Amino acid sequence: MNFRNVQAPTAVVMVRPHRFRVNPQTLADNAFQTLPTGELASDAIAAAARQEFDSVVDQLCAAGITVHVFDDFGQLDTPDSVFPNNWFSTHHGGRIAIYPMYAPNRRRERRADVIDLLKSTYRVQEVIDYSGLEYDDLFLEGTGAMVLDHAERLAYVANSHRADPVILERFCTAFGYEPMAFPTAGPDGRAVYHTNVMMGIASEYVLICLDAISEPKRRDQVAQRLADSGRAVLELSFDQVADFAGNTIELTGTNGRVLALSARAAGALTDAQRAVIEESATLLPLGIPTIERAGGSVRCMIAGVHLTPR
Repeated sequence: MNFRNVQAPTAVVMVRPHRFRVNPQTLADNAFQTLPTGELASDAIAAAARQEFDSVVDQLCAAGITVHVFDDFGQLDTPDSVFPNNWFSTHHGGRIAIYPMYAPNRRRERRADVIDLLKSTYRVQEVIDYSGLEYDDLFLEGTGAMVLDHAERLAYVANSHRADPVILERFCTAFGYEPMAFPTAGPDGRAVYHTNVMMGIASEYVLICLDAISEPKRRDQVAQRLADSGRAVLELSFDQVADFAGNTIELTGTNGRVLALSARAAGALTDAQRAVIEESATLLPLGIPTIERAGGSVRCMIAGVHLTPR
């Protein structure tokens, strides 16, 4: 496969959390959340998360990636604001999508200043806002619910109430993707709540837990489509998924492509998986243990900018 920056953006949007805490409204279906919901050491938890965030930004900038940072001081009670990839996405051709969110307090994460910055810094032709569908209890949580293959124009989606098929079809028609949805089940039988915890697509390889796809025929179809793209398919175990090894994003820095992932995720990779990744990208492990305990990792924190600068 040829070098394709289309999958690995050079710029990202991130939101610095000042009042970080676990979100009680997402506990029911996010098996990755382990942080207590009470006020236990809440100031210390928020401070640790903020420190982890700033370290991530510093490391991304050092790698030559443009990072647009916005602050959330907690006035609107948005505990998950550090995960902006769920409420908007950007696309080649100057297009932005805004998404409907399942948890009511996550709907308050949407903010005009982010979209305004993108419009003033990049060439934006159109913004399509699906958020009004929340009133009909229809949800599609951005690049958490969808893992997008920007080169092959495929949207991989784990079936869940956070990825409504009606909106998925609308999005794919409007933005030119083919939907590839599939049922999932973890070791405990629960469905995967966000696709981006079980798979991540880079330019030359894909990390995916095929065992999480519960229907054998569909599992084979997904595996075939990934193989047809020319990428190396690196299969993840359930244990590796629990360590966020699928929650990764490939970016393009000064010296080429990097795979941004948590230190925990990097530690879960096998030597063979590392070797394949390092043929085309540099691993960039980022220490975010506090943020991960709230149920998300590096991919969730980063909204890639697939737009052309002005």
